[in-house]
Amino acid sequence: MTLPRSFPLFATTFACAFAVLYIMSVQYNLALFTYHPALNQWGPLVQPPKGGPAMYWYGWLATSAVGALALAALACLLPGRWAARLWPGFAWVVPVGVMLAVIYLLRGYFLR
Repeated sequence: MTLPRSFPLFATTFACAFAVLYIMSVQYNLALFTYHPALNQWGPLVQPPKGGPAMYWYGWLATSAVGALALAALACLLPGRWAARLWPGFAWVVPVGVMLAVIYLLRGYFLR
């Protein structure tokens, strides 16, 4: 099986976009759906807790995946000379930067 020429561009763009969109989804609570584990119910978009805590994590992952997929697909439409300028190291640098940003956002949990 051979991969298409645009796969490295797709993978790098997806990795960077997913990481950035995930932290934005967490920060601004942009979930595509909400899970209520106590009631075993799923609901569209962000909903307040019902009969126990609500889980937004699955919705954040879905929001990030859909957005990253769209951006990566659009990146594959770029002309070849623009796509060649994208450094593959961004697939590592951007997610590590986002991990540091998540640690900063959750610093209150670490500093108690």
